[in-house]
Amino acid sequence: MSNENGAIISTPEPERQSMEVDIACVGFGPAMGGFLTTLSRGLSNADGTPAVESAVSPGMPPQVVCYERADGLGFGVSGVVTRARGIRATFPGLDASQIPMATAIKHERVLYLLDPIGASRRSAALRAADLGIKAWGRLLPWYRDHALELPYAPAFLHKKGGLVLSIGQFNQWVGEQLMAGGQVQLWPGMPVSQPLVDGDKVVGVRLVDQGVAKNGAPDAGYMPGMDVKAQLTVVADGPVGAVGRALDERFGMPEGHHVREWAVGMKMVVDLPEICTLPEGTVFHTFGYPEPEIFGFMYVHPGRVASVGIFVPSWFDSPIRTSYLYLQHYVQHPYVWQYLKGGKMRSWGAKSLQESGKRGEPRLVGDGFARIGESSGTTNVLTGSGVDEAWASGAQLAEGVLELLHAKKPFTRENLEAAYVARRRASWVEEEGLVAEKARDGFGRGVVTGLLGMALSGMTKGMLNLGPEPVPPHERLGSIEGYYQGKIPTAEVARIRDECRKKGQSLAAALMRRAGWPDIPYDGQLLVTHQDALLVGGKVQAPGGYADHVVFLQPAVCESCGSKTCIEICSAQAIAPGETGGVPAFDREKCVHCGACLWNCTQALEGETTNIAFRAGAGGLHSAEN
Repeated sequence: MSNENGAIISTPEPERQSMEVDIACVGFGPAMGGFLTTLSRGLSNADGTPAVESAVSPGMPPQVVCYERADGLGFGVSGVVTRARGIRATFPGLDASQIPMATAIKHERVLYLLDPIGASRRSAALRAADLGIKAWGRLLPWYRDHALELPYAPAFLHKKGGLVLSIGQFNQWVGEQLMAGGQVQLWPGMPVSQPLVDGDKVVGVRLVDQGVAKNGAPDAGYMPGMDVKAQLTVVADGPVGAVGRALDERFGMPEGHHVREWAVGMKMVVDLPEICTLPEGTVFHTFGYPEPEIFGFMYVHPGRVASVGIFVPSWFDSPIRTSYLYLQHYVQHPYVWQYLKGGKMRSWGAKSLQESGKRGEPRLVGDGFARIGESSGTTNVLTGSGVDEAWASGAQLAEGVLELLHAKKPFTRENLEAAYVARRRASWVEEEGLVAEKARDGFGRGVVTGLLGMALSGMTKGMLNLGPEPVPPHERLGSIEGYYQGKIPTAEVARIRDECRKKGQSLAAALMRRAGWPDIPYDGQLLVTHQDALLVGGKVQAPGGYADHVVFLQPAVCESCGSKTCIEICSAQAIAPGETGGVPAFDREKCVHCGACLWNCTQALEGETTNIAFRAGAGGLHSAEN
């Protein structure tokens, strides 16, 4: 546990209850959906008798339990466009209408958005390109409303034949089928604190202690988390999951692999206005605005509903990269606004995205454990695709596990390498991941170089790339004064910072306003305040009896920090200035568990570890539409 300043305090280990299962699973998302769906189909014969036998309950099928931190299975925060190859392989002849908010892709556009207000920070090359586009725009059939539709877009950017999905609705649909089948147990609202390791073997997981104070000290109703012993532990707890990161710390990353590229994905689900004529299945991919580094999207679901959002990446060097403000400016871009004006927000959410892809692949297997999904490096950073790859990795592991169960072989590293990793290496997930591995390195030198690097990587199948090896985010982020050099004098930045601290206001909003960004014209429908988005767009679950999951490890380090990027990047304003301006205050009643604070801390402690710990915890934003 930790004291009021976040420092770790050692306490005697309490007695814990334990139970045994065959397979313990951590996290329920697309990867775990693929794993459990494929696995459950092979556990019993058509007559209901076990196809394979449990090692802990003789005469029964293997006992499989999945623990999910969030309070519901439909917690996923993302609107998705995917080729759905892995999903369709699991569900041949899939009818998209079976899944709420899902539809086939019908129209797809890639757009470069110019800056209509002149406030974004654009390089000389981009400014020259913008001037040329504006000068000749009237002669181009692809230019209107400060946007250029690319007349040619590389095939790797398109999702032809794919689906538009709501991850929340898709997760819920998959979960309902699994629970109806009765082959696996799903336990939402049950966060896992850590893996259980015996020597070099993972032997299960430990659930989070309940009935504790915010600092982790036993309180009324204290109940130590149960130890769940398992023959195999399957980890799919996402990019900021406590179990996956503990395994990385315990066993290390493979040589040359690291997780240094991230993004905050933030979106809203919108009821489109009556005047909007976009058909369902319409997909927009955008880049260039509100800042050149920020990518955006709009996907139209059935029922006149759209997902609209942005990705704010780690190589965008603003130390006050506040995603919500940028999202609001994005939806007001003339090209996007023509379809959204008069619409109404119905849901909102945010999450971290691990964008290191293949380079961020950890040790996929070891004695007693296997990794699948986003935290296992499945995201394709060239195509901007991750859900289908995650699903496929889960299905591949399930096929390997069934093979080992039928052969009555133990879940050793060697056996899992042969049964699972070999399948993955021979698949399209691996082939395309290798092509994409260095596709975004060029962004280390700038946006234009980054875009050229992506095109070069895609056209040469990954043989040629541009740009240096990525550096940790905290090494990229400079001072606020440096970022606004040439736009806002240093003395004025100091004055604005002091005024915001005294008033308890957002520094990002004040500096962006001073740099030329207009105020948001709130309409109470689509354009609402950040706090109203939390109320309108979902519900934050923050049950009592759990320790705070965001902890500032060394108070003195926070006190010496000048940028406080953790405050500005927080997706839900759950991190705020502390009473003395030193250690920030954390309010889990607002936290949506996006994890952005973890990788946006500018203060390094040792190696690539920073001063913020993001631990296991319950709660977060719940909205099945996201």
